[in-house]
Amino acid sequence: MAAAGAGAVSASSFLSLEPRARRGPRKARRGSKRRAEEEEPLQPGVVYVGHLPRGLCEPQLREYFGQFGTVTRLRLSRSKKTGGSKGYGFIEFESDDVAKIVADTMNNYLFSERLLKCQFVPPEKVREDLFKNSERMFQKPSQPAVKRYNKIRSLAEKAKMAKRLLQKENRLRKRLAERGIKYSFPGFAAQGPAVKKRKVKKSKSKLSVSLSSQDPTPVCTPTVLERRQAHQGDDDAEDKEITLKLPPASVKKPVQRPRKRQRKEPNLEKQK
Repeated sequence: MAAAGAGAVSASSFLSLEPRARRGPRKARRGSKRRAEEEEPLQPGVVYVGHLPRGLCEPQLREYFGQFGTVTRLRLSRSKKTGGSKGYGFIEFESDDVAKIVADTMNNYLFSERLLKCQFVPPEKVREDLFKNSERMFQKPSQPAVKRYNKIRSLAEKAKMAKRLLQKENRLRKRLAERGIKYSFPGFAAQGPAVKKRKVKKSKSKLSVSLSSQDPTPVCTPTVLERRQAHQGDDDAEDKEITLKLPPASVKKPVQRPRKRQRKEPNLEKQK
């Protein structure tokens, strides 16, 4: 009896008669595993997408790649001048495992007659400003800004711009010299100022004519008339006629061609 009582006590110490007490520890263990899984943070992964066809913008890319998993951020590289797509972009997924699957699946995938190029970007190569302003939709430059950029500048504004460019160039040369880099380049200083137009000297004869025309008109007296006639006579004496001797016109003589001799017909009667 004593042995049977000892066995019952030992069995009761190992097994509980209440089923709730038995299931309690198991539930606690399952809950701890779930909490551990939930507490583990997901590491985001970035995928580079290249050779994008035209017409694919941010909404279309987000919708298409959202089939693989949650897309947290997306940046499509655009031109600052025109606002058009450059054909490549970066997509960040919530999990790096999903990003690796996307890179393996979509690489060399034929899409709109183009082979997409997808590569997984390791975390150490992802820059901090890679997704800067990615949440904003790109806005094309307004017309006033374009006019301001393409406006025709005056000479003073052009001189100011040239001065700034020369100052920047001098700073760059100083930095290179301080670091011991021997690098010579022509730059803006080699171009020099614009070539000035040369002034054409006027002949003295034109000046004398203009001065004489500005003089007051003389009074018409007999002495003045005599001087004018004498002056005209001197001019006539100086101006001599120039005669050009031309060679006599060559007369073409007819070419005499030798006459053709007539062949004598053989006398058949004599031969007979």
